[in-house]
Amino acid sequence: MEPKEIWKGIYVVGGPGLSHPADCCVYLVDAGRELVLIDAGAGPGIDAILRNVKILGFDPVGIGHLVATHCHIDHIGGLSRIKEVSGCEVSGHQADRDGIELGDRRLTAADLYGIEYWPVKIDLILEGAEETHLLGDLEFHFLHTPGHTPGSIAVYLDLEEGRALFGQDVHGPFSEDWGSDITRWRSSMEKLLDLEADLLCEGHAGIFRGKDIRAYIESQLRRYRHL
Repeated sequence: MEPKEIWKGIYVVGGPGLSHPADCCVYLVDAGRELVLIDAGAGPGIDAILRNVKILGFDPVGIGHLVATHCHIDHIGGLSRIKEVSGCEVSGHQADRDGIELGDRRLTAADLYGIEYWPVKIDLILEGAEETHLLGDLEFHFLHTPGHTPGSIAVYLDLEEGRALFGQDVHGPFSEDWGSDITRWRSSMEKLLDLEADLLCEGHAGIFRGKDIRAYIESQLRRYRHL
């Protein structure tokens, strides 16, 4: 597989087949004055992710911000390396701070992957139910979507082409070790449905467009209806 543009200014640069089997889907946004990376993969595939950024014609040094959608190792394992290469700022939610900044192996699920995690300081700490921040030339809307982890977040952009949503790990899974809460997750999924996005970039399931977005999220709500 090759990195590619999935919407104007939005690219997929990491994930199984692109970087490393343990990686989540990693997305790149061209925000004008800077590049914004959504998640960082598990770590072992970071060289491939950075190479994919170059293949698309961008300089990884231009990554000015990295959004950590939650504290699991497959999403944050590459944080320290990307920060080292680019000097980027990192955003994450206060409720997942112990995982990201302290590297608690239970919260990061690092033991499940057998991967070492190097903790990173969060520069932009998100605390509210919804916050909007200007990254580069674009407004990024950060929505707190607890359930998979206490500090899970989704990010959306309103662009000329429509609303692009990075709703990482809509599909779960859930564990008491990570502080999962299925009731809060259901509420979070309703929030995502209410956004009526035109593009959904999911953390492992890939890309959904138009009516397929609602169908996918509702299928996950049905999947866990008995929990």
